[in-house]
Amino acid sequence: MNPLALFSPDARCFRRPALLIAALVLLGACSKEAQPPEPLRPVMTQLIGDAVSGESSTYSGEVRSRYETQLGFRIPGKISARLVDAGVIVKAGDVLARLDPADSALSAAAADAQLALADAEVKRYRELRARNFVSQAALDAKETSFKATLAQSNLAHNQSAYTVLKADQAGVVGLVAGEVGQVVAAGQVVFRVMRTDTLEVAISIPEMRMPEVRALSNAEIALWSDDKAKFKGLLRELSPVADPTTRTFAARVSILQPDARVLLGMTANVHFYRAGSVARHTVPLSAVFQKDGKPALWVVGPDDTVSLRAIDVASYSETFATLANDKGVRTGERIVIAGVHKLSAGEKVKVATSALKAVGEPAATPAR
Repeated sequence: MNPLALFSPDARCFRRPALLIAALVLLGACSKEAQPPEPLRPVMTQLIGDAVSGESSTYSGEVRSRYETQLGFRIPGKISARLVDAGVIVKAGDVLARLDPADSALSAAAADAQLALADAEVKRYRELRARNFVSQAALDAKETSFKATLAQSNLAHNQSAYTVLKADQAGVVGLVAGEVGQVVAAGQVVFRVMRTDTLEVAISIPEMRMPEVRALSNAEIALWSDDKAKFKGLLRELSPVADPTTRTFAARVSILQPDARVLLGMTANVHFYRAGSVARHTVPLSAVFQKDGKPALWVVGPDDTVSLRAIDVASYSETFATLANDKGVRTGERIVIAGVHKLSAGEKVKVATSALKAVGEPAATPAR
């Protein structure tokens, strides 16, 4: 039946209001298109990591060697050979590079000739003095001249030996600053050799954190590239003077018993903690949601729906909140760390990836 026929003058629908209303509803339904479902809200999340000490602080730094020797030639000259590249492991006494020996060889030859002449002179004067043909003073002058010439000869030979640059300790070549054909000055750095058995992390401590670092007795070191690579550490050196530019204090933390995963130049996190303190979870400040004046976290369930859980916060820092207990969240659970004020309980979300990553912080999770 055509719905428009209900409006004809001779239609019976005018005497049937119920049919007229049904036709209008049918026409309105035909004119509306079905609305597509709203897309899921993307949220940034992290996994709750293992609990760490409540009395703690974390700093990022670079893996360095305690002994880093900058090597250069003791005389000026032109590099004629470079025998190692960056990253090569060397032993004490290994030859690293050579200078052109022509000039030093000529100097040594000239010194040897002068020494031979002085030696002949002093021998002749000794014979003359034995016959009383010359005075003792004349012999003493020749003896002194011979000693000076001998010293000059030894110096010339030392200078000739300085054309060969050798490693004075075992380690890895971390820097190559000279090439064949380059003319270098005396003392100019050509190589940097770093020992691999004295690895440590160089960090900078803000002045407001100095009392805290002095009070904390233990350290744990974790590699940025591998959260599972964790090692015990010991604060070896803490500068008493702040850097004039950054206003921070340089510190060195020795890595105790490192393995092959620790490489020079890697980024590492140094986590100081007090032995025997209570282990607690930490979460980013951006994850803390205030409900009725009390802190809470949005927890993402297995079905990607969020629920709000109350938490107890022990302390706040510049970027993180330390939880007083396990109330609300447990290790391995996923929490929302951005956009927490736009969520509602039971809402289904799309999990995004977090860029944050640090020891003592929740680890970033990949997007689903």
